[in-house]
Amino acid sequence: MWWALAFLSALLLGFYDSFKKASLKGNAVIPVLFLNTVFCALILLPFAIQTGWGNWYIQKHIILKSVIVLSSWLAGYYAMKYLPLTIVGPINATRPVMVLIGAMIIFGERLNLYQWIGVTLAIISFFLLSRSGRKEGIDFRHNKWIWCLVLAAVIGACSGLYDRYLMAPVGRGGVGLDRMQVLSWYNIYQAAMMAVMLLLVWYPRRAVTTPFHWQWTIPFISIFLCGADFVYMWALTADDAMISVVSMIRRGSVVVSFLFGAIAFKEKNLKAKALDLALVLLGMVFLYLGSK
Repeated sequence: MWWALAFLSALLLGFYDSFKKASLKGNAVIPVLFLNTVFCALILLPFAIQTGWGNWYIQKHIILKSVIVLSSWLAGYYAMKYLPLTIVGPINATRPVMVLIGAMIIFGERLNLYQWIGVTLAIISFFLLSRSGRKEGIDFRHNKWIWCLVLAAVIGACSGLYDRYLMAPVGRGGVGLDRMQVLSWYNIYQAAMMAVMLLLVWYPRRAVTTPFHWQWTIPFISIFLCGADFVYMWALTADDAMISVVSMIRRGSVVVSFLFGAIAFKEKNLKAKALDLALVLLGMVFLYLGSK
């Protein structure tokens, strides 16, 4: 059952990325991200009420989680606006590799043979993507949006590592927080942070920056994101669920976003990118095998 929920979460994440790309096309980034955080906060408000505020010790950890996630989202949203979805998806799919490397550095974990193969394939796919990108005039070394995307992926990996610390039982050196409490409250904090950014950064300069246009796709960003996260949390409640496997399956969302990029957005150079995507997915398979 839990693995089916993991696949459902991956499907929803793929739609989330696709609606995000559609909403950002020719649109101002900060208002779109602000509305996303507001809608997410409203959707998850019942869980915040149910789990309660707790105390400052709990909330200070959740606030830090909010800052980490929002930083990743800001960089990722700007990259998503200016880069093809068929490039964004495969690079985002390398986050489990970054989590593994971070766990190796921070927690002293050692990678087995399968995991090293997965890491190597992910690195190779990244260089192949850079070659594919050059055919579209995207220089990976000098394109600031590529660096924004890489930064978003690195910060996202840090968020995953921090989740491990937040959710781990106190007896194992963690904080032992409730998953839904973290999910609901960090979205509320993000909405407040984005409201400040909207008023101080975007609104005074709205006349000289990219204008904001309401699009019907904007609410669907939040709906599919909250759905994906909720199903993810549900999958992890199963006694036999393996978080490493669930995380790998969720990165399969790249298939959905890749198809959207090809069909809905008519992106180019698909054959070469499909090979890059296949290497990413093969790397995920080896990471899964190494995590069993």
